[in-house]
Amino acid sequence: MNDPRYDVIAIGNAIVDVMAPCDDELIEELQLNRGGMTLVDPPRARELYDAMGPAREISGGSAANTLAGLAALGAQCAFIGQVADDQFGRVFAHDIHSVGIDFDTPARAGEPSTAQCLIFVTPDGQRTMNTFLGASQFLPADAIDEEAIGGASVLYLEGYLWDPEEPRAAMRRAIETARGAGRKVAFTLSEVFVIERHGDDFRALIAEGLIDVLFANHLELAALTGLADFEDGIAALRDKVPTLVVTRSAEGAVAVSAGARAEVAAEPIARVVDTTGAGDLFAAGFLFGHVRGEPLERCLRRGAICAAEIISHYGARPEADLQALMAAKLG
Repeated sequence: MNDPRYDVIAIGNAIVDVMAPCDDELIEELQLNRGGMTLVDPPRARELYDAMGPAREISGGSAANTLAGLAALGAQCAFIGQVADDQFGRVFAHDIHSVGIDFDTPARAGEPSTAQCLIFVTPDGQRTMNTFLGASQFLPADAIDEEAIGGASVLYLEGYLWDPEEPRAAMRRAIETARGAGRKVAFTLSEVFVIERHGDDFRALIAEGLIDVLFANHLELAALTGLADFEDGIAALRDKVPTLVVTRSAEGAVAVSAGARAEVAAEPIARVVDTTGAGDLFAAGFLFGHVRGEPLERCLRRGAICAAEIISHYGARPEADLQALMAAKLG
């Protein structure tokens, strides 16, 4: 097998995040799903945008955030995702290119517009996300760059993008391409509502041995397995995927692989400002170690360090020097 051109290539929603602080009363007034992610249509997106205070716009999307973290750590990455030929699409492309990630998916003409995620951040740092998927849900199967996927150590997929039919077909094709090239497939479950809609698909992918690294949080683990007890959920999946990684917010994270188990505590932090992207950056840190063959515990530590950095400020893209953080904390 040829040496990989990329450490990780990811397929995900190409989204521009629009973030604004708000008080708890506004969450209630707008009847938002506090702390969760809700898909919204264009009229609801306009309503929520109009209700926001002063906002900050920055490119986002779960898998794209993970790649931004990986690139900051020094990994070679590429992204496949659909934007529209509009201002938000140009912002997304600029931002992802600026951190050294290859992104060559042609922009889509006409409506709908590039996807946006309207994020309300309450004083406790909790983020309430309202996503208009726009052009991102029209990623066609012919946008899959099979040569690039075959030349990446890991293909990383986000569960969010499994919802629309067209990108779901594209991701299935990408999985076949990666497996055919002898590469690994990593998958993040993304959110409980995605599992409620597509859990049978995800369980089938796992049963067929198509997932090498599975990322979940404790709520997603329970939704996927149907088991409320955390340890029961781990036991139900540990022999079905080569590497299982489960985060538990402030309680740290657990990984199991080939009969081995590792656990780490959450990294200490002075104040939680915004939890947007914590799981995405945890995946970045873990995958950075994983593609280098590092031990499970060190991969988890990398994930925890990245997650702690991201929740210390607004936005889901790293602001501190992640390489310097790793050097200081891991030696």
